Amino acid sequence: MNTRILQLCLSPNLGGLELYMQRLSLFLHSHAQTHLCIAEHSKLDAAFCEFPAIPKLQLRKHAWKNIFKNAKRLANYIDTNKIDVVHMHWTKDLPLCVFAKHLSQRKPKLIQSRHMNMTRFKSDFYHRHLYKNIDLMIAVTEQVKQQITRFVPDEICPPVKVSYIGAPKYKQLSKDAIQALRQQYNLDNNFVIALAGRIEPAKGQALLVEALEILDKPNVKIMLIGDAMEEEYLQQFKSSIDIKGLTSQAVFTGFVNNVQDLMAISDCVVLATDKETFGMVLIEAMHTGTAVLASNSGGPLEIITPNEDGLLFNSGDAADLAAQLACYIENEAIRQQLAHEGKAKALSKFESNQQFSELLTHVKQCTK
Repeated sequence: MNTRILQLCLSPNLGGLELYMQRLSLFLHSHAQTHLCIAEHSKLDAAFCEFPAIPKLQLRKHAWKNIFKNAKRLANYIDTNKIDVVHMHWTKDLPLCVFAKHLSQRKPKLIQSRHMNMTRFKSDFYHRHLYKNIDLMIAVTEQVKQQITRFVPDEICPPVKVSYIGAPKYKQLSKDAIQALRQQYNLDNNFVIALAGRIEPAKGQALLVEALEILDKPNVKIMLIGDAMEEEYLQQFKSSIDIKGLTSQAVFTGFVNNVQDLMAISDCVVLATDKETFGMVLIEAMHTGTAVLASNSGGPLEIITPNEDGLLFNSGDAADLAAQLACYIENEAIRQQLAHEGKAKALSKFESNQQFSELLTHVKQCTK
């Protein structure tokens, strides 16, 4: 049977979750009959414009006032196109999918990929109704799986599978391209520490600045890759760096499309988030052959084996972050060895096509 799969995500954003959904959809399109359901005029909608061959249903953005009309249109699309599986990625889309399943004559299987931590019990009437209508949940880490089985009552908890998020193999830059990029960002011959993510308190850029101050090494630069959600916070953050006398050591790239290239020209990549569900930036960095360092909580614990393929620091501890960075700065042989092993792990355990094939297997098994 050629399973018909509808990939659904009404998120208005275009972050890691949405880009993962896009990459997965493109993979599925070459292996199964794949359809899309996304919010009209959203960033994700725009991202799919260059792939017109994939059938697409556009719904109004997520809002309770739209749910009835959206559910009717979705149910009709499911029946008309004989959809077997609806695979959702954004938690806010769960009520819509359950409602559409009730309205549909076809009654498709519902699969939810859980990208975020689950932090409270789902035992009230509303959540019990939702979760008893899910046929499979896919957790992005073992930790998320444990949370699901803990917070969703046994009698309504669907089967839960773990499928890590992978990244595609990285095509290495030429020496000339590396040199040109380093010149573009005035990195010179400094030791470069990269941190990729939106500039906001939760992403830990301020913690990295504290560690840089503790290191007190003028030949070290931090490269902060990403834009800011709030301009006011960005200006306050830059002012704090200036007060510390570190402005010449901090490089702000803003939003870029070549994040992995900037990781590749760095000496190490740091993930400083206190509570990271997974840690996709670590996988992307490992694929480039760059050494990684992350906080010892959440997803990074399932990605990095300390002193084998990367390093961990005590979450929220600037002094320990500085100490682990010093290990990389002062021991090039160790850094290169951990980077080499990190890339090997990424290729064997966190490669996109392998993960997508595994997920497709779960999807097909769900329809049997």
